[in-house]
Amino acid sequence: MSPELGSLQTESAGPSQNGADPLRMPDGALVAKRDAPIGGQAVLEGVMMRGVTVWAVACRRPDGEIEISSESIKPWAQRHRLWRLPVLRGIVALGESLKIGFRALAISANAQLEDDEGGEPEEIGGWVWGLTIALSMVLAVGLFFVVPVGLTSLIKDQLGSPVLFWLVEGVLRTAIFIGYIAAISRLPDLRRVFEYHGAEHKTISCYEAEDELTPARAKLYSRLHPRCGTSFLLIVMVLAIFVFAPLGLPAWYWLLASRILGIPLIAGLSYEVIKWAGKNRRKRWVRAIMWPGLMLQNLTTREPDEEELAVAIASLEAVLARESPEQAAAGQHIEIVA
Repeated sequence: MSPELGSLQTESAGPSQNGADPLRMPDGALVAKRDAPIGGQAVLEGVMMRGVTVWAVACRRPDGEIEISSESIKPWAQRHRLWRLPVLRGIVALGESLKIGFRALAISANAQLEDDEGGEPEEIGGWVWGLTIALSMVLAVGLFFVVPVGLTSLIKDQLGSPVLFWLVEGVLRTAIFIGYIAAISRLPDLRRVFEYHGAEHKTISCYEAEDELTPARAKLYSRLHPRCGTSFLLIVMVLAIFVFAPLGLPAWYWLLASRILGIPLIAGLSYEVIKWAGKNRRKRWVRAIMWPGLMLQNLTTREPDEEELAVAIASLEAVLARESPEQAAAGQHIEIVA
């Protein structure tokens, strides 16, 4: 288990290859002081990296070669000032992230296909991915929002208090989420995905530290990142307790509807929290608040090897070849999860 970010040393960790000055964790791993508008996601045998106007996915094919694809995007925040308002910008960013993430996952899955007869493999159709997305969303909403409120409703009369109701529901929701993460972290088939997740974090931290983007340098950085989607989801679970509390104890159908309809608001608030945490990571009390989410990343990331880091770096370099993220994000309030 990696040590907590709350124990970061404040003294210099020594300059990087480009003269930057990252922080050092107690185990020797480095973490950048600054926050950059770069995010990403682990996919099948690869990593997707996203800037402001460009995203790219790099995958290692069965023959060992790295396949790279990149596409341009125009964030909704650049289309209308309404989508740059706090909370709303997080909601649209979540929608964009989901769309890009599933598209990158489809590209990585098709890159792993091989034809036994030596011809071109048949790619997975768009309708398959559409059905996969729909089922994934239904499962997530059902497991983390409908099930907790449904189970808590069974003992509503025994609780006899709105405060106790939303506390029990919130604790149950968070416990289901952590249990789910712990369960999937034990699946052998997901280990390499978690290694690529660690490679993504290390590469982003290496870039944020203005260090040289090489596997040898990237591996020195921590696989935990304050803007990680795992931390974001934990924040969603906790914030839901406070968002739903003022609703009291209406009829069961209103309880159910509120949990579903309230998801965008909770997601928008959570984006504001995690973006703020990324920008204020040097403050000790901020690191203390984010500590539980960082510890949860120990389950969803694994130490990558240099070949996996090379894939993550190739993905990031494909983005950097087409844009300067800091310049593209200037004044745009673009929200990106690492």
